[in-house]
Amino acid sequence: MTEIKDVADWWATAVSRVEPGVIELRGRPIQELIGTASFVSVIWLLLRGQPPTPAQERLLEAALVASVDHGPHAPSIAAARIAATCGVGLNNAVATGVNLLGDTHGGAGQQCVELLEEVRRRAAGGADLDAAAAGAVAAWRAHTRYVPGFGHRFHPVDPRQEPLLSLVDGAVAEGTVDGDFLRAGRAVEAVLNRGRSRRIPMNIDGCTAIIYAELGFPAPLARGLFVLGRTVGILAHAWEETGQGRRNKGPMPPAILPTYLT
Repeated sequence: MTEIKDVADWWATAVSRVEPGVIELRGRPIQELIGTASFVSVIWLLLRGQPPTPAQERLLEAALVASVDHGPHAPSIAAARIAATCGVGLNNAVATGVNLLGDTHGGAGQQCVELLEEVRRRAAGGADLDAAAAGAVAAWRAHTRYVPGFGHRFHPVDPRQEPLLSLVDGAVAEGTVDGDFLRAGRAVEAVLNRGRSRRIPMNIDGCTAIIYAELGFPAPLARGLFVLGRTVGILAHAWEETGQGRRNKGPMPPAILPTYLT
């Protein structure tokens, strides 16, 4: 552990430098970024230390755009809308929604990256890709029946799947990414659908997990980046709710009473 010799060292950071008259992000003066760098490229810069290539930026932007919203039936959106009518302020309404993005709502992208990493580890150990995917799925199902990144309770086929995976296919062809995680994801999908008449397709979490992993982001950042994207939808819904002129204080209409258990 590095010895702390000065109180300022407790706050040492390579992310930003802020001094009187100076604001730098990863060594780049903010005045040079304003009007020239996109928001997505600045996200990459802050997380990775260097700006992305145009191809990397396009792929990251696609994943973020695909994640912005999934309607008021999503817990994070519903909670934000309820909070917005309770008088807590827009910032607290947004925070309420973001704070619901946990392991079972918002965490599947991170979990899917971990699953795909396990497939790659098994393949690197000598198993063919199909066997590696089958083994990783079996290990996952030993502790839960849900395989993160696959299947959807609402969409028979997630409409975001095809455009996102097509972009990854293009990025592989161009040499922007290697394609290892894309192949692992498709191998898992094949294992899940073997012998089934009703498909279990890859969903938004699986597609964006592939993108984040292909771009070199570690698994925890797959969740962090999903949160960034979904915050846009949370903000939009919370703001809309403030203008509805109603008090949406509960998860069900007032005329519907909860079942009382005796």
